[in-house]
Amino acid sequence: MALKNLRIFSGTSNPFLAGAIAKELHVPLSKMQIARFSCGEIYAKPEESVRGADVFLIQTCTNSVNEDYMELFIMIDSLKRSFAKNVHVVIPHFGYARQDRVASPREPISAKVMASLIASAGADHVISIHFHSDQTQGFFPFPMDNLHTKNLFADYLKNKKFRDPVIVAPDAGAAKEAGRISALLDFPMAILTKKRPRFNVAEVTAVVGDVEGKTCILADDMIDTAGSVCAAHKALIDAGANPDIYLLATHAVFSGPAIERLTKTGFKEVIVTDTIPLTDEKKFKGLTVLSVAPMLARVIRSVHEDRSVTQAI
Repeated sequence: MALKNLRIFSGTSNPFLAGAIAKELHVPLSKMQIARFSCGEIYAKPEESVRGADVFLIQTCTNSVNEDYMELFIMIDSLKRSFAKNVHVVIPHFGYARQDRVASPREPISAKVMASLIASAGADHVISIHFHSDQTQGFFPFPMDNLHTKNLFADYLKNKKFRDPVIVAPDAGAAKEAGRISALLDFPMAILTKKRPRFNVAEVTAVVGDVEGKTCILADDMIDTAGSVCAAHKALIDAGANPDIYLLATHAVFSGPAIERLTKTGFKEVIVTDTIPLTDEKKFKGLTVLSVAPMLARVIRSVHEDRSVTQAI
């Protein structure tokens, strides 16, 4: 069924995902003129009328997170000033999501700052995928949808033949999402405890649960430098787990030494999604990328037609 008065726009961060979403919806991807002045200032303007339209703006956060956000703010403003009826911002990977609380004195809550800036720019609604912690939803002064990838991963995993599988949360913060996947697949679950002596450094302190001789499937929200998951791999091997260890993560940030660490550690398979685009340099043997485009397309259709999003995930 044709979707009337709906527009899909994309920033420069992930045009392939935006195009895939538009294709799923059978609508053309609308054109946004984006340019940079020689001084670095960003310019953005929709190249067609959006007056009275329901606009969905796709912009994820890549390793150029600050540029991506600044581009997003300006695109939102341009759409609002062009009399769009609603501007729905689709941010598959929400940058600064890990800075969601004051863990030590004088720290900022940068996730709240980003939510406030998106609202100030004029967004009416935000759709994102797998926040670092669910309470980030409360930082927005308007309705937002925090989607989960549990069904996407469960559908992929249930077709595999595992020997004594167990879902493993690499830390307490990942336990809730790991528990959702565990419940869908009816697999047992284990949890690792860890400490962070400094940024991007993790030390596993204990394995809680039975992993001896079992096929472990680590499940986390993101892989940044891969320090945590590689430390988890070692801890599981030391605890007697089957050497064939799988890794699931929604967001493949893959910064710094991540690729080198992942290839050296030797996971049986690393399964991620395309919330963040991966260049050829960040692809390696054993990497599987699942697309979130069908899910986002279903959600966008449901929002546009004022139907429940829950049934679309």
